[in-house]
Amino acid sequence: MFDLDIEIAKKLAQYTQEIQEALEEATDKITLETVKYLKATSPTRTHKYSKAWIRKKTDNGYIIHNKRYYLTHLLEHGHAKRGGGRVLGIKHIEPAEQKAIDAFEQELRRAIDDIR
Repeated sequence: MFDLDIEIAKKLAQYTQEIQEALEEATDKITLETVKYLKATSPTRTHKYSKAWIRKKTDNGYIIHNKRYYLTHLLEHGHAKRGGGRVLGIKHIEPAEQKAIDAFEQELRRAIDDIR
């Protein structure tokens, strides 16, 4: 009975390790694709904003952000003009986020199916 417990624990640890590796690969791949997508779909008046998208590795994974962080909310949601009126927002972050979420779910499901 004791040998069975050890064997089950080993198999679960191996499965967990394989899932963790697949998760890291999917995260790396999808964050790269998302940064490329954001660079392609961001407003490009001077191209400084669209070129400023980067990903940063942290202890918990990756963070995708723009070096010109102070423009993201204004461009995504619009803002008031100095002389009155409003500038409409250009949705570019929300579609990229949704695309990344969907791609991550698909990639993770594919990885789990491959491991089984």
